[in-house]
Amino acid sequence: MHIVLLESLGVPQEVLAACARPLVEAGHTFHAYAREDDPQTQIARAGDADVLMIANMPLCGEVISACPNLKFIDVAFTGVDHVDLESARAKGIRVSNAAGYSTQAVAELAVCLMLSLLRNVPQVDERCRNGRDKSGLVGTELGGKTVGLIGVGAIGSRTANLCRAFGCKVLGYKRHMRGDEPSFVEFVPLDELLARSDIVSLHCPLNDDSRGLIDRAAIAKMKRGAYLINVARGPVVDSQALADALNSGYLAGAGIDVFEAEPPLFADHPLLHSKNTIVTPHVAFASAESMEARCKIVFDNIQKWLEGTPVNVVL
Repeated sequence: MHIVLLESLGVPQEVLAACARPLVEAGHTFHAYAREDDPQTQIARAGDADVLMIANMPLCGEVISACPNLKFIDVAFTGVDHVDLESARAKGIRVSNAAGYSTQAVAELAVCLMLSLLRNVPQVDERCRNGRDKSGLVGTELGGKTVGLIGVGAIGSRTANLCRAFGCKVLGYKRHMRGDEPSFVEFVPLDELLARSDIVSLHCPLNDDSRGLIDRAAIAKMKRGAYLINVARGPVVDSQALADALNSGYLAGAGIDVFEAEPPLFADHPLLHSKNTIVTPHVAFASAESMEARCKIVFDNIQKWLEGTPVNVVL
């Protein structure tokens, strides 16, 4: 089998080599490239690959269709909305992801954004560096707040446990219950969650149901003075509607890690100029621990697929 990695997995070269070694020693070939989003470059690099490995780089149908031997797409990411699954399905190509690799990392950043907003961390940092004091910037505590989680899968559940440790009341909303959700989470309809939560934190996948879920109408149902955290997918939120709610003072603040497109953002993006907004360039998943974990997961995906017992199957 010819295996091609089309972008960095964010691990040291020695970790990548160690993960690839069993496959190479078994007689498979492995080539790794730096990320290039141009489809024609991707096609040239993919060539006659049997397996393509990517992280969050878009993989369009043009590339998938141009690879005559492609049998398996291995995605070093949880979401796969950046992969043309219809083209893969049409060619009978198996797709697996790296579910679970960043559960702790994403949950920790969600709580980090909550704490930073409540304690005015960006503002007091700026004041301290400029020889000023905290006047007018006394924060509030996370303990005792009601946190509403939209999406309570693995990451949402981990976030729920962290919030509980801080003494929060946790509400949850999800379309389909699996039976393994935390028992202390009170599951309520979406409108009730929005109305009761001091902090709304998004942990849902991007699909037809969630796209544009937090629009002007949904924001209007939130408590005045509430906070919004988005470490899920950018298109779940109407950025302009959120910016307007922040600038008007209706919402007290937002912590946003994901946007309609991958950063760098255009300078006129509304959330770069809205009040009390912490923005991070899609880093929730990125910790040293999570990068190494996903590297191990995706190479194990290939091994299991070769053995005829595929895991983390998306398609």
